[in-house]
Amino acid sequence: MRTLNRRVFFATAAAGFASAAKAQSPDIPEAIRKLRPMTGGIQPISDQERRARIEKAQKLMREQRLGAVVMEGGSSMFYFTGTRSAATDRTFILVLPARGEPAWVVPVADETRARAAIRLGQDVRAWSGEDGEYKSIAQVLRDRGAAASRVGIEERTRFEVFDGIRRQIPALECVSGDAVTAGCRMIKSPAEIALLQRANEITIAAYRAAFASLREGMTQRELSALIAAVYRALGVEGEAMAIFGKYTAYPHGSIQPQQLREGDLVLVDDGCSVEGYQADVTRTTVFGKPTPRQREIWELERKAQDAALAAAKPGATCESVDAAARKVITDYGFGPGYKIPGLPHRTGHGIGLDIHEWTYLVRGNQTRLEPGMCFSDEPTIAIYGEFGVRLEDCMHITEDGARMFTKQSAAIDQPFG
Repeated sequence: MRTLNRRVFFATAAAGFASAAKAQSPDIPEAIRKLRPMTGGIQPISDQERRARIEKAQKLMREQRLGAVVMEGGSSMFYFTGTRSAATDRTFILVLPARGEPAWVVPVADETRARAAIRLGQDVRAWSGEDGEYKSIAQVLRDRGAAASRVGIEERTRFEVFDGIRRQIPALECVSGDAVTAGCRMIKSPAEIALLQRANEITIAAYRAAFASLREGMTQRELSALIAAVYRALGVEGEAMAIFGKYTAYPHGSIQPQQLREGDLVLVDDGCSVEGYQADVTRTTVFGKPTPRQREIWELERKAQDAALAAAKPGATCESVDAAARKVITDYGFGPGYKIPGLPHRTGHGIGLDIHEWTYLVRGNQTRLEPGMCFSDEPTIAIYGEFGVRLEDCMHITEDGARMFTKQSAAIDQPFG
C-alpha cells in the first residue's frame, strides 16, 4: 500500500502539466482506432474469496491480539468487501472485528446509497450530528467486544478518525493495522495473479501501439495522451509518464516541455488497471539509432534487472534482491549505494490493488519472499546531464522462483522482445 506513490506524486507535482496534456488531444492514428478491447473473459474476485480474506484477517487479528481493524474507504476496504469508496469528510467506515461480522458506519444522508453498494456485512449503522460517526464506531467496538483490547488502524485512515475514536474510548490502545491488512494483501491468490497478468498484457499492448506512432517533434504530453487513448480503445483506464532525452535521468520525469528528437531516449512508465489490479511497466528505447554509450548503459540495466529476477526466490530476503541488482551497477563503477550516477531508489515495490504496496525490495527489509508475492523489478540507472534507463516488469513469486508477467525487452531498439 502507499501513501504518496509515483503516480500520485507526479500528478500532484505536475497538475498543470497534466491538465495541458488532457487539453492537447492527440490525433489518433488509424491503427489505434482499429484496436478492440482486451477485457473479454476477465473474472472478478468472488464474494467467496473476499469472505476467505476476512477470515484470514480475523485469524491474524487474534494472533496480533487485536480486537478489530478500522478502515476508511480505499483499496483495503475494496480488498476485503468489494465496496468502492473514497475517504471523504463524510466518514464512511468499515470495522473488521476479530470475531463476528463486519460492521459499517455510514452518513445518514448516504445510508440508502451505502446499503446498495455494500456487498458483505449486514450491520450498517447510520450516523448524524456532531461526533456521530465516532460514537457509532465506538459502539460497534463495544458490541464486538473490542473496546477493552487493542484496535488496529489501517494505514490510509485519517488521524481525525483515530483521534475521534480515542475521544470516545480514552483507554483504547490504537496501533497500526498493517500486520493484518498487509499480512493478507501481500500474498496474492491465483485469481489476483490472473488479473495482474491481464493488466500487464494490456499495458504492453498499449505501449507497443503507441511506440509505433512516435514521430519527431512529438511532445511528452502528446505521447502520454496517446497512450491514454490506446488504453481506452483496449477497454481499460490507464495513464503513462513519458520522458525524452536528458530528462530520462530523472526517475519521475520533469515538467519541462520536451520534444522528441532523433537519437533521444524515450522512457514510458506506468500502466492500466483491471478490476482494480494495477500494472506497472517501464520501457526505455531510442528514437532512431542508439549510440554505443546508450546501448552499453541499457545492457547494464538489463543485467541488473536479470540479477534481481534470479535472486527473487522463496526464502530470500527482500533486501537480498535489491542487493543483487545494485551490485551489478556498483561493479560497473556507478554508485555506491543510492548515489548518482547509479541506482537512486529501491529495486522494487509490491503491487496489487495499489501500484505501490507492501512489501518492498529495499535495503534493510528482512521480509522473506513467499509464493504469491508480487513485485516490480525496476532498477534504474540515472546519469544526470546525460540520460537514464529504466526497465520495469512485474513478477510473481512461485515455488520455483520468480516469473515475469511480461516478456522483458530484448535490446534498446527491441523494447518488446
